[in-house]
Amino acid sequence: MKKKITITLSTLAVLGAIALSVLYISTHNIPVLNPKGIIGEKERDLIVLASILMLIVLIPVYVLAFVIAWKYKADNKKAKYTPDWEHSTIGEIIWWGVPFLIISVLAVFTWTSSHDLDPSKPLISQKEPITIQVVALEWKWLFIYPDYGIASVNFFQFPENTPLNFEITADAPMNSFWIPQLGGQIYAMPAMRSKLHLMANEIGDYRGSSSNLSGKGFAGMIFRARASSEEDFEHWVQSVKQSQTGLEMNEYNRLIEPSEYNPVSYYSLKEPDLFELILQKYRAPSN
Repeated sequence: MKKKITITLSTLAVLGAIALSVLYISTHNIPVLNPKGIIGEKERDLIVLASILMLIVLIPVYVLAFVIAWKYKADNKKAKYTPDWEHSTIGEIIWWGVPFLIISVLAVFTWTSSHDLDPSKPLISQKEPITIQVVALEWKWLFIYPDYGIASVNFFQFPENTPLNFEITADAPMNSFWIPQLGGQIYAMPAMRSKLHLMANEIGDYRGSSSNLSGKGFAGMIFRARASSEEDFEHWVQSVKQSQTGLEMNEYNRLIEPSEYNPVSYYSLKEPDLFELILQKYRAPSN
């Protein structure tokens, strides 16, 4: 009787943990599992597929660990004693063959998705892409629109269903640019131009952040990415162009001073080649 109660309670505990996990996932907004862009959706599907394949091994291992510990516990006098047992052909096939098949399937999906989700691969769309140059600073993000003559800090806006061509660098310690609901992270490094292509499928505000520890102001290195209609985007661009603060080298040199939890700010771009000048700061002069 005691044995049945223990087994029942253990089973209920496991089922309860699974139910709570499912409930949490279904009632909370986990960004990578709630994508709003074509790249984010493909990455979500890859995460789910890989997790399911790995659970094929993980679940039996946990179940067997419990069963074996229960069956061969010290006070179980009915457990079969086989000290000379050393080999099982069926067992070898299962615990080598199943993981081999899973790894093979994962390898195929990883290979294809690595090319399909290459961050430097432009997205196919009938709409003209928008180029946004991103500079990681201490501890804030600078967004430059070279084709529109504007710039902003810790906020940028763009039309929905429009490809975004990001060019990313850093004028600070190495960092990592990440908008979980739109796609994976990409590193921002001084003197290097990283590329990332994303697109939002619907209107909304998406949280962006740094995913690479970069000092004491790291926690406040958060920005907002807003997908809007074409009309709202054009209106936003025109309003930023009216900013009385121009972003030229003197203002930029003030901006790069370390600051924490920097508020959103807007600039009219007075130095069209600012991004290229930032890249050149850390490169050796050519002979």
